[in-house]
Amino acid sequence: MALLGLLFALALSAAMLYQASAWTLRYRSLQRAGWASGGAAQALFSPSALPVGALARWLYLAGYRKPQAPALFFLSMAAGIGLGGAAAFLMVKTGMVARMAQGFFYIPGAAGEALGAIAYAGPVIIFLWCAFAPVSVIRAARRRRVRETERDLPLVMELLSSLAEGGLSFDAALARILAAYRTDRPFFHELRIFQGELLLGFPRVHCFRRLADRVGLPTVSILISALVQAEQVGAGMAETLRHQAEEIRNQRRERVLLLSQTLPVKMVFPLVICFLPGIFLSTLGPIIFQAINLLKNSVIRGLN
Repeated sequence: MALLGLLFALALSAAMLYQASAWTLRYRSLQRAGWASGGAAQALFSPSALPVGALARWLYLAGYRKPQAPALFFLSMAAGIGLGGAAAFLMVKTGMVARMAQGFFYIPGAAGEALGAIAYAGPVIIFLWCAFAPVSVIRAARRRRVRETERDLPLVMELLSSLAEGGLSFDAALARILAAYRTDRPFFHELRIFQGELLLGFPRVHCFRRLADRVGLPTVSILISALVQAEQVGAGMAETLRHQAEEIRNQRRERVLLLSQTLPVKMVFPLVICFLPGIFLSTLGPIIFQAINLLKNSVIRGLN
């Protein structure tokens, strides 16, 4: 029995030492990856990486990736609701709404009635604006990340394809690009995390799919699917990158042409509201002024 206990204690000690050495190697790998990728590997194993849940996913794609982001979002929503309710109550209690509506009703025509209705709806508008301000901030952050990613993606693809055709591997080309562009833009940040995962020994296909999940754009998802297929079937990476770069360039050209075609429609509103009244005033103003003076003189002569 003593011999069995001794053997069990030795086996347990060996297992503990092996586990401790494994954790030590993992910590050193994390340190090396963090040093090589500019600290991006610190977020690889965080709980906020690839979250589960609609709200957490929405906040994650907008750039709010801390574990407490959903709780802070709910707190900001509660604060906005409280602030909006207090502002609406003060507006009604102090009579500000009634005074504003009464002042608008002195304006002749239907414009005064419309402005008076807007004044009465002012507390509700203030309440809704304060309540949904956090949602607007998150949506603006997400749109900014999407815009910057779509702006940087063609450049990165062109550089990757050129370096790959020059003889560099995908990892070497990516390292060269990340070393040249020391920026904190969203897509470069995601590429640094991708590079850190590769340095930690994750499978390349797994790293590609995590990159597509972190970015959350259809263009990047299509690109990652092509790269994963090329990796699995053993196709040439340089040819795949060049084909994808041409596709992204064509999509960007089509998007710019579409925006240019919608420009005349967008110019109608400022043209009608801003330019045409000024043109009418400059051309018909002197005539109207002379007609008013003539009418005034005729009225005065009739009274005399």
